[in-house]
Amino acid sequence: MDAPTSRPDHAEDEAAVIAEHITIKRDRLLASLTLIAGIGLVFAIPFALRAGAEFFLPVTAALVIAVALVPLLEWFERRGLPSALSALSCVIIFLGVMAFALLSIVIPAIDWVALLPERIGRVREALEPILAMVKDLERFVDRILRQLPSSAEGGARTVQVETPNSMFDLLTSSAPHALIQLFFALLVIYFFLSGWTAMRKQTITSRGSFEGALTTARVIQQVVAATSTYLGTITLINVTLGTLVAGILWWMGMDSPLMWGGIVAVLNYIPYLGPIAAALLLALGGLISFSDPWTALLPPLIFIGMHMVEANAITPLVVGKRVRINPLLILLSLSFWAWVWGTTGALLAIPLLIILKTVFAAAGTPDIAGFLFEQGTLTHAGEEDEEHPAPAQEA
Repeated sequence: MDAPTSRPDHAEDEAAVIAEHITIKRDRLLASLTLIAGIGLVFAIPFALRAGAEFFLPVTAALVIAVALVPLLEWFERRGLPSALSALSCVIIFLGVMAFALLSIVIPAIDWVALLPERIGRVREALEPILAMVKDLERFVDRILRQLPSSAEGGARTVQVETPNSMFDLLTSSAPHALIQLFFALLVIYFFLSGWTAMRKQTITSRGSFEGALTTARVIQQVVAATSTYLGTITLINVTLGTLVAGILWWMGMDSPLMWGGIVAVLNYIPYLGPIAAALLLALGGLISFSDPWTALLPPLIFIGMHMVEANAITPLVVGKRVRINPLLILLSLSFWAWVWGTTGALLAIPLLIILKTVFAAAGTPDIAGFLFEQGTLTHAGEEDEEHPAPAQEA
């Protein structure tokens, strides 16, 4: 009696297994297509950003600055100012700080560039021992090359050196374009801040569920808090470092100490490469200002020592507790955005990395390893495992 009923059950089990197998194949196919499309998009986005830098660069920089100014906007709104007036106050404060920073650096820099041809002789005198050593090495290499069999000589090669444009021509040609981009960026900052409160409220209330609204509010708050905290803390550290460097250079008698302090503060926003560039510029400034080569080396050496203390003790102590980023990700982000947008991209590399890291932590990141080596989904649920680690198994 049981035999006839077992056959239909066996057929149903086989059908269920086949259906499950087909479902898995379909999910894997859809996931593979999504992965291929995502990889193609990842490779296409950098070239699009680089080609459209005139539009994407000021917009991205303005949005990062606006996100960092949100706490100041909310401070004004809590004191009864309307959103439009609060946004205008934030833009005026930012514009004033930026104008002071630029004027303290650009105007003395123009004077330094004008004095460079007159003081180049002092630099040559300070570098005379190094230049002599280089000449001796060049003579030694020439003697070695003369002893090697020479190849057939080609035609004479003509090298044409173009005379560089003057500083005035450079400023007059680039200033209008820069002013237009600056005005556009300020408009983006103002309209973003003026509509921030209403936009955030509409984004949260438009979610279909309470859990979705709560997640959206948490992500927005985390992005604003992480970006503003990092930029505010790093700005305070860099300004303090630049002020100390300027004070020491003033005590040493070096020209334009405020300019050098501003250069140090701005370049210190760029990890790894910025301090190297600042030390090289300080070495050049020391050679121009002082005739003694050992005295000329004091400004870069003093800055290197202060930077080592700041980078290894102060910044990890202050920033490390609030924002934790893998150094490898910092290096990759720095190289990527510097390749896309140059120096400005390098300045934006860490804030953009913080924003993307915060969003991916809440929304989920692609689980490529799980897709390739397991039968799992394409994404996982963020970084919950880091916040709630699994209990250790007993041996």
